[in-house]
Amino acid sequence: MAADHLAVALAVTIRHDGHGGVTDDLADPAGLTRWARAHAAALVPAGYEADAGALAAVVAVRTAVRALFARAVLPGPPSSADAGRLPDADAALAALNAAAGRVPLVPRLDWPSGEPPRAGFAPAGAARPADRLAAGLAHAAVTFLAGPDRARLRACPAPRCVRYFVQDHPRQEWCKPACGNRARVARHHARHRVPDPG
Repeated sequence: MAADHLAVALAVTIRHDGHGGVTDDLADPAGLTRWARAHAAALVPAGYEADAGALAAVVAVRTAVRALFARAVLPGPPSSADAGRLPDADAALAALNAAAGRVPLVPRLDWPSGEPPRAGFAPAGAARPADRLAAGLAHAAVTFLAGPDRARLRACPAPRCVRYFVQDHPRQEWCKPACGNRARVARHHARHRVPDPG
């Protein structure tokens, strides 16, 4: 996943649970610890353990990101998890910019042997891990929202799905094949539903 798609990875920590509800991968500090180690390892020190303060900061960034994603997919509908539940765009912009300013970041180029170069960010100075993580995620969101991939951002229209995704090709309609299957099954059942004789 591209560094600027880290914002998408953060947004989809709210997802369909497979049973008709929604689950939050960042429901507690342990969930944030697992997610940060898996998706944002460059932003946290080795052995990172999230606390309640880090969780609150990252969830605030995620809320702002999802609000701005809802704005980005207009005139299409936002994720069903977001409809009527998010701050307005001005409040989301203010929150995202405030989080980005928690720790000034400078551009950084990594170029592992045998691989293409990758652009990223590094803290300009010492910072608490929670501030570094929140600022890094906010910077990734700013980069994504100001970049060309924003135009390919979509809210998955599959029944019960609440994910956002970056459309890889013009015919892609869903975030993943399982959502496409669920949408086709729902359409089939709607077409073949027997009317209630009552």
